[in-house]
Amino acid sequence: MTVQPIRLFGDPVLRSPAVEVGDFDAELRRLVKDLWDTMGEAGGAGLAAPQLGVGLRVFTYHCDGFAGHLVNPTFDVVGDEYQEGLEGCLSIPGLAWDCRRHRRVIARGWNMYGEPVEVEGTDLLARCIQHETDHLDGVLFLDRLDEETRKRAMAEIRQQSWFDGSAPTLKQSPHPLFGGAN
Repeated sequence: MTVQPIRLFGDPVLRSPAVEVGDFDAELRRLVKDLWDTMGEAGGAGLAAPQLGVGLRVFTYHCDGFAGHLVNPTFDVVGDEYQEGLEGCLSIPGLAWDCRRHRRVIARGWNMYGEPVEVEGTDLLARCIQHETDHLDGVLFLDRLDEETRKRAMAEIRQQSWFDGSAPTLKQSPHPLFGGAN
């Protein structure tokens, strides 16, 4: 198992747009495995590469009976229905707030071997696809909350033992694709 440390709210990598994957090689497959193992260990529905400190457009998902990964994903909204529901994030552990998302999306991207993939998501899977794609754009779900909820969320985050007001320093080795920088 190759569980990696998850970057927490405050780490600048979570606010930096990820770059597209160009090489579908063994290092990419290792990253997907690390994402999968870390997501599973943490009990998450999805995990994006920036959450491991890797600025590449890759995420894994496991929800609503669907599991997989997408490399260089995009999505299109299907219909005009929205859903309101609790949303959390492994980079903001133990907290969740109501967040509005599109109810249905179709995501397109590639698998770790460079083969095209299309995933249609409704409800939780649609929420997950949107949430993880946001991570790849340097956007956190906190940015999607209404103003009052966002203020309340920030107050709750500031009270958490893991939050010190600055980017957390990880005590474990960074992922090799991140170039050794912590």
